[in-house]
Amino acid sequence: MPLSYTFPASHRLSGPLAFAAVYDAKTRDSRGPLTLYSLPNNLPHSRLGLSVSRRVGNAVRRNRIKRMLRESFRLMQHDLPGNYDLVIVVRPHEALPLTDYQKLLSSAIGRLHKTWARRLPRQAGEP
Repeated sequence: MPLSYTFPASHRLSGPLAFAAVYDAKTRDSRGPLTLYSLPNNLPHSRLGLSVSRRVGNAVRRNRIKRMLRESFRLMQHDLPGNYDLVIVVRPHEALPLTDYQKLLSSAIGRLHKTWARRLPRQAGEP
């Protein structure tokens, strides 16, 4: 069965409680203008949430950056290690090419996966 590279609503992180849960996990990694927060989920796929403030630029710039990040996630979703709820916080910058966003995301997610791999066995052993 071929892999589906769609980005349905079920792959989006939505609502303030979902974002707060990811932030409260206190697991983050920064790469370039992006800061990624992560929390493992029990779903068969990862979910993505974006936080782009008005400091990043006008609506045109913010929306372009969000489109590029969503597209990067969509293309990489089957190559990601584990299933996580991810929140990407964007700092002010000029929009980058799609390949640059993919490189930033893959390195940050790989590092976060290693962090959770160390953290989870320790938590499972606690009463």
